[in-house]
This record gives sequence, C-alpha cells and structure tokens, in this order.
Amino acid sequence: MTIDKPSRGVFLLLLATVLYLTLMPSPPHVALDNLPFGDKIEHFLAFGSLTFAARFGFPRMAEWLVLERLSFLGAMIEVVQGSPGLHRDCDWRDWAADTLGVLVALAAVRVLYALFRSRQPRPTLH
Repeated sequence: MTIDKPSRGVFLLLLATVLYLTLMPSPPHVALDNLPFGDKIEHFLAFGSLTFAARFGFPRMAEWLVLERLSFLGAMIEVVQGSPGLHRDCDWRDWAADTLGVLVALAAVRVLYALFRSRQPRPTLH
C-alpha cells in the first residue's frame, strides 16, 4: 500500500473540518485567537495542512493545480462568509493567508521529496 490512499482520507477529513469550521455561524474560540494575527495563522495552518494531504494523496496532480484549486477554495469560503445569513466576515487577507499556506506547504513538500530522493540508494553499474 502506498501513502496516497490514507492521505486521500486525511485530505477529505481535513477538507470537511475546514469547511465546517469556516462556514459555521459561530466558530469555536481557540488559543490562537488571542495572538496578534491569530486568525491569519489559523488560515495559514489549515490550508497548509490541506496542501500536505493533497500532495501526498494525489501525487500525480500538478503543483499549480493544487495551488489553483485550494486558493480558489479559500476565495469561495470568503465569498460565502460574506453572505448576510451566515453572520461572518469576508476578508481578503484570510484568502491571502490561505494561499500563502498553500505556497509554503508546496515548497516544503518539494524539499521533502528532494531529501527523500537524495537518501535513496543509487543503483550500481556492474
């Protein structure tokens, strides 16, 4: 079994959690909310986590597609949060934090892949 099947499950679980927390009218208060820019850190971490799971769960998907789709998801969440019935705020800076989380996670996964490949034994020619 490869890492992609469990990672797809983790991705779907994280996606459902992020959607639930971002679209519920009264989200729970967490410790990060007390920090300066705590809300942006939460967005960054949520979308960074989604990106890690997406890259390992869908390894053949191009990086730019992961960036495009997860950034678009962040933008759409902000649009929905701006609807009057939800009583949430639409903030482009949340979308920017989402996208930055995706970009940083994509770079981190690229570094991890490079480290993993460099530690693989090289075949010897006889």
